[in-house]
Amino acid sequence: MNPTPQRLLFLCSRNRLRSPTAEVIFSRAGVETDSAGLSPDAEVILSPEQIEWADLILVMEAIHRTRLNRDFGPHLKGKKVVVLGVPDDFDFMDPALVKLLESKCARYFP
Repeated sequence: MNPTPQRLLFLCSRNRLRSPTAEVIFSRAGVETDSAGLSPDAEVILSPEQIEWADLILVMEAIHRTRLNRDFGPHLKGKKVVVLGVPDDFDFMDPALVKLLESKCARYFP
């Protein structure tokens, strides 16, 4: 069995709503979290150093995995990337988003 990841990196397009919400709620779960965006206008643009740091990379949509592979493929060697399937339909810290993220990520916590 794989050990529980201790450093989670959450990615979405612009790092304004979904991935920052995930970063906040899971930082309370006793793991280290970070978030970034894959678009050039993101609040925090993903860096290779963030990928290196992460034990597990969680992207909100399949298109994010495609962009991640395209733009950072060489940095992803040995990294597990999970598509959560969280649509861009929520505001920051929206209770429905929090509940959805908790449900989608439950398997990654003891």
